[in-house]
Amino acid sequence: MHDLTQRQVEILKALIEEYIATAEPVGSETLEKKYSLSASPATIRNEMVSLTKLGYLKKNHTSGGRMPTPNGMKFYVKQLMKEKDLSVTEETAVKESLWDYREKESRFLKEMTKSLANKTKALAIATTAEGDVYCAGYANILDMPEFFDIDVMKSLLSTMDEFEDCRKFFADIVSEDVQVLLGDELGPNMQGPYGFVFTHYKTPGQMTGDIGVLGPSRLNYTQIVPTVRYFGDLIEEIAKGW
Repeated sequence: MHDLTQRQVEILKALIEEYIATAEPVGSETLEKKYSLSASPATIRNEMVSLTKLGYLKKNHTSGGRMPTPNGMKFYVKQLMKEKDLSVTEETAVKESLWDYREKESRFLKEMTKSLANKTKALAIATTAEGDVYCAGYANILDMPEFFDIDVMKSLLSTMDEFEDCRKFFADIVSEDVQVLLGDELGPNMQGPYGFVFTHYKTPGQMTGDIGVLGPSRLNYTQIVPTVRYFGDLIEEIAKGW
């Protein structure tokens, strides 16, 4: 990663958070008006040009605004964002909704995937090492501007049809924490403006798999990363007999 100045960091953070909220390219005047950056639109614009040359932003061809690249989003996730954990009330509600299914592997994972989709407003996916794949939340992605493009939507649906092949790719990623994959990190079968947040799990009965959320690259990572972590931990905590 390049060494960014404090002002560049502040501009990049503000631009990414504005892009996550609006799904629109962001201009310097918008940043100057909505965020306390202590810089003129001209100065912000010059810094945005520098951030583009460094590979953190890209220019939109139909407007003067900029959008984050996968590298920019990755930098934001690793260095800039502050996670917003589920409240105790939210955690308790999720646990109670799944408690009665904890002895039934298939039903438990199905209900958990639905719960994760409802919580994140994205496409939730759970897999097992045996090759089972559970998906929920297709309706959520229909509300996201990125998927108004029929080609992007078709690519996503085709990927989901072959998700078992993708699962093998993700299973090779060794980590004890939540992973965020963007751009080329998603591998050859998931080319597109996607972001994938997932974690591995292992039940008390030694069953393994992955659970996570797939959506546009501008997913609300501040909330989704800790939510996926909680759901992964919950499988390990309450799964019984499998």
